[in-house]
Amino acid sequence: MPVFFVTADQIQNGTVTITGPLCDHLRASLRLRVGETIWLGDERRQRYLINTTHLDRRSVTGQVLEQIAGPAQVHPSVILGQTLLKGDRMDWIIQKATELGMASLVPIVTSHTVVRPRTDRHSSQQDRWQKIALEASQQSERWEVPTIAGPCDTATFFETQQQTSCRLILSERSDGQSLATVALPSKPDESVLVAVGPEGGWTKEELGQAQTCGFLPVTLGKRILRAETAALASLSVIQSRLGELG
Repeated sequence: MPVFFVTADQIQNGTVTITGPLCDHLRASLRLRVGETIWLGDERRQRYLINTTHLDRRSVTGQVLEQIAGPAQVHPSVILGQTLLKGDRMDWIIQKATELGMASLVPIVTSHTVVRPRTDRHSSQQDRWQKIALEASQQSERWEVPTIAGPCDTATFFETQQQTSCRLILSERSDGQSLATVALPSKPDESVLVAVGPEGGWTKEELGQAQTCGFLPVTLGKRILRAETAALASLSVIQSRLGELG
């Protein structure tokens, strides 16, 4: 059964009160009834088995039957820098990358990016993407919800990621090292970032900016993959090598 996320302050003295969209979903979509149990999680990586004691149109109330702590993180976290894609392809990447265990995603606007987000819509778009990540986290029973950042340009992205432990950039038709063999960090407080470009690829200037900021060009092989395929293939390879898959 999916694990639904609440904030820690919603649980007081062994009682939880759920309102808003999650309340609506539990009542209308799942048809939750008094006496039934659900699992909840919070931002502290705590999970709660809840017995439903009351529900009405505005709220669901339950008692905590069991509380368990999430396992300690033992592998580096994985960050995806993803060029903005048109249509629902960005939504799809966020959903699937969340299932694969990414820690955060940063949308990038590159020279070859087709989609040019309006500044006045950044906040609403980011909220929608965060909701997709939340729903995917619940479905895949994750202990946490990845963070979806607002869109930024390439220069800003490369410069602001210089503190990340391992910085990789996918570069097709290059002599970059294979993603399957490049050295990766191993400590849980470290991180791996992989940047995936648009269908038209990175420009020479963008690759130069990336390398100046410590990004290492890597490749997935001879095939030219679509952006969304490259993103998920990269995450799968990295997570498998880190021990998170397989």
